[in-house]
Amino acid sequence: MTAFGRVAAGVVVTTPSACEIALTRHFAAPCRLVFRTLTEPELVRRWLYGPEGWGFAVCEIDLRVGGTFRYVWRHEDGKEMGMSGEYRQIVRPDLIVNTERFDVPFDSGESRVTTALAEWEDQTTLIMTVQYVSQEARDEAVASNMVKGIEAGFGRVEMLLESLLVEDG
Repeated sequence: MTAFGRVAAGVVVTTPSACEIALTRHFAAPCRLVFRTLTEPELVRRWLYGPEGWGFAVCEIDLRVGGTFRYVWRHEDGKEMGMSGEYRQIVRPDLIVNTERFDVPFDSGESRVTTALAEWEDQTTLIMTVQYVSQEARDEAVASNMVKGIEAGFGRVEMLLESLLVEDG
């Protein structure tokens, strides 16, 4: 297993196999709230909107086994990037297994994403393992600044969780 190291705010990236990336992040919130931020469209729109200049054009989630999701991001210059997938396994609030595939020209094949959540004393550890079709596809993802984007998104999840904790009382 190779460790790429820790990114500024706390995502630890490892490569458990030749075709996988594992992203580990800790959140100061209970598992049920972290799960909600990953699965409710109105919450996903608040953190997964991409880097500066990008926003959601489409955020659809049918959270059930066999259900699908569709995300389309649009840059202020009109450029779009889309991704779709299917939910294969859901164990609330601990596990989501889904496929994902980016639209052309960003497509590198269908990936399998396993997101496991574990809670201890109102702290949740998220481990997201992405299995790519090849080592080359995995390495391209790492080289694409994917980790920087994920950390930015997870930083926004952290802020969203803070507001949900206040609402939750």
